[in-house]
Amino acid sequence: MKYFIIIIAIFLTACGSVEQKQPGEKEEQAHSAEEGNTATLTEEQMKSIGIELGSIEKKQLTASLRANGVLKVPNQNKASINSVYNGVIKTLLVQTGSAVTRGQVIATISNPQFIQVQEEYVGINAKIQHAEQEYNRQKELNEGNAGALKNLQAAETELRTVQARKAGLKQQIELMGINPSSLANGQLLSVISLRSPINGVVSQVSVNLGSYVDVSTLVAEIVDNSQLHLDLFVYEKDLPKLKKDQVIHFTLTNNPGREYDAEIFSLGSSFEGESKAVSVHAMVKGNKSGLIDGMGITALISLEKAVVPAVPTDALISAQGQDYIFIVRGKDDHGVDFERIPVAKGTTDVGYTEITPLKDIPTDAKVVVKGAFFILAKQTNSGEHAH
Repeated sequence: MKYFIIIIAIFLTACGSVEQKQPGEKEEQAHSAEEGNTATLTEEQMKSIGIELGSIEKKQLTASLRANGVLKVPNQNKASINSVYNGVIKTLLVQTGSAVTRGQVIATISNPQFIQVQEEYVGINAKIQHAEQEYNRQKELNEGNAGALKNLQAAETELRTVQARKAGLKQQIELMGINPSSLANGQLLSVISLRSPINGVVSQVSVNLGSYVDVSTLVAEIVDNSQLHLDLFVYEKDLPKLKKDQVIHFTLTNNPGREYDAEIFSLGSSFEGESKAVSVHAMVKGNKSGLIDGMGITALISLEKAVVPAVPTDALISAQGQDYIFIVRGKDDHGVDFERIPVAKGTTDVGYTEITPLKDIPTDAKVVVKGAFFILAKQTNSGEHAH
């Protein structure tokens, strides 16, 4: 900042020295000061401070609407990992930020009681075989009128009971992540695996090695950002300007340096709480790295395009609450005369800003597109000398 001030001071001093050396230019400066909105620079001064000239152009600019919101991941793209059985965490194979795929083991749980269920499942086949034999015997006796009906019914009930028990044990073993058919060789497991039900990234790990867990214990959370979207909050008066498939550019509220894109897929139909804001939903497109569920964002919603008169945004200066541009009013031996023109600003897009001159200017007027601030400083200095 100090360096910038020094440059302006040198520039103004140079202007003053030129004025003292050229009496004719003094008269011009005094005349400019009286008008209050003009300044004169020599060709040498213009070159030294990098004044560049352009024109008012016709540009297709896109109007935009600014809105705040938050990043959201749909509930079907989040997973909380719990164990359906009690046990102790034996291994943890992921940490926060780890990418996982569906079915990948994220942790293992140890409990000797797991073996009891497997042992009962392995042994129940013998019980079923015995129950089937008894049922068949009672059936033959009943058919030969040599056995009581109640004995046949009891044998049938016993057979169905052990068959149901086997089906229940099979489901329990499958919930453990064990293939029941693998138990036929007698290899029983006291450790079971917890697997991720979705593709995604681990957003939280809530246990340590040796932690005791039960069905209510959250082991880890997985988030799939592929369906990440924005919940934007737009005021009622702006809602008619929006429509499905409109493009949104947004940045993170706490990190505005990088821009992301999204596309509107749904417009809300009710107000959010007590506010007059309506929720608008947009799907995030492209690279989602660095984006996390719950982050605050600032969005710029592209509206209609229009061809409007515009100048490079750097051509605009502001003084006492009014926006201005400088145009070339004339040129003579003393230098180039610049006039300050008040304007009303409109849409800003792609480095250009829409303007409406508040004073008539020639259609082919040359506009200062770079260095306008230095001309304003020169003009201000000239006015002070006039006093």
